[in-house]
Amino acid sequence: MAGPSQVDPALPIAIVHKTASCGCCGIWVDHLKAEGFQVDVRDTDDMNPIKVRLGVPVGKASCHTAEIGGYVVEGHIPAEDIKRLLAERPAVRGLVLPGMPAGSPGMEMPDGYVQPYTVELVRTDGSTEPFAQHGQGG
Repeated sequence: MAGPSQVDPALPIAIVHKTASCGCCGIWVDHLKAEGFQVDVRDTDDMNPIKVRLGVPVGKASCHTAEIGGYVVEGHIPAEDIKRLLAERPAVRGLVLPGMPAGSPGMEMPDGYVQPYTVELVRTDGSTEPFAQHGQGG
């Protein structure tokens, strides 16, 4: 990318919780900034209380957790999916992408490979449903 992108004032600030040592989390933050988000990074030693407070379902965690526009955004979720969530404004907790799929934002592969993955919508009761599909062969 050819330098910093301009912040889109229509987008809410993204508060990103991560551990200080997480390299891929920083790359995901750069992805959000490139897509117009203003980002407030908050390093913490213990992510679990944050995930519990924000309602990340058990077994659906990743390495970083964000708060964006009243929603929880867990993991390496593409900015396009976050923008769609913000545009549609469903009555849900947010989005999760469990684990760290190869080729997702922040987990890019040198050869451009994208492991098929599904971003999930988290309902208010904690259950999930598919929201967006990404990756080759999927």
